[in-house]
Amino acid sequence: MHLCGDKRLIAGGGDRSAGECRRRGGFSLLELLVVMAIVSMMLGIMMPALHRGQRNAWAVRCMNGERQIVTVASCFAADNEGKYPPSVATIGTLDTNWNWQEPTMLTSSRQLGPKLYRSASEYLREYFEDAGIMVCPNAPRRYRYLQESWEAGDEWDNPETPASQDPVIGTYCFYWNYTGFLEESEKPFRGPESLAGGDGRSRLLVSDYFGYGHWRNNLRYRSREVYASSEKFGGSAVTPGTCVSSDFWSLRPDGEDVGSEALRIDLHGGYTDGHVERYSASQVVPMKVSMNSDGTVPYPDDLGPGLFYLPRNNLD
Repeated sequence: MHLCGDKRLIAGGGDRSAGECRRRGGFSLLELLVVMAIVSMMLGIMMPALHRGQRNAWAVRCMNGERQIVTVASCFAADNEGKYPPSVATIGTLDTNWNWQEPTMLTSSRQLGPKLYRSASEYLREYFEDAGIMVCPNAPRRYRYLQESWEAGDEWDNPETPASQDPVIGTYCFYWNYTGFLEESEKPFRGPESLAGGDGRSRLLVSDYFGYGHWRNNLRYRSREVYASSEKFGGSAVTPGTCVSSDFWSLRPDGEDVGSEALRIDLHGGYTDGHVERYSASQVVPMKVSMNSDGTVPYPDDLGPGLFYLPRNNLD
């Protein structure tokens, strides 16, 4: 009985000192401060690594998307005598004074000619069903009618507009058989026509959208003097899309002019040889949309969709 009594006494803690009970009641202030300091130091070490990891994850998503597009375009070319699809980024018809539209077009408002489609899906739809492949996964928001318009192809009719043939504007730039105006050299940019390449054409098939001066920035900033991209970058906000176009990330330079090379942004481009590579905002050349078919007359600065920055190494 005496032993059992001792055990009950110990289990109840009755023979412990008052100081021991106080020590087991919680941490002292000094101990809490030390723990907080260690946690803060660990967070300071880990946060940059976590941020880099997030940026790398975004980059992998985008590069995988562009790699799929390069593969699909190459499959189309292999099935069509080595030729890439015609560009759908046009306005007007062949028997009029037609001109180019921005290279982000997925569906034009009009067919260029009787044997040409106005929707990229009419050329590529048989190779994949998910239209999400054709837009940057890092853009702010997926276009509301992306899948419906892809499935409808040339028959697409946006329910939000009175027009029967509506355009669809995405967040990647497509350069197969596209012609633009290179501002620095004042010469035409000519996108790849075939798997064989050559004759002064670029090797660039697809890239992230990165530009300056797009008219749609008026919707947010009441100004065209804004940088924009499908890829999120430091300090950027969202320029909203319209009923025919997608959202994109944007930034209006504050105060003095800020060149594109100062922006913290990772961009990606896919090429005819199948590879996809990263490039920065300091490794680009500006291209304007052309008002004529041969790429020699660009839109004025106060008209059109502004500048489109291409990776500097996009030419052979």
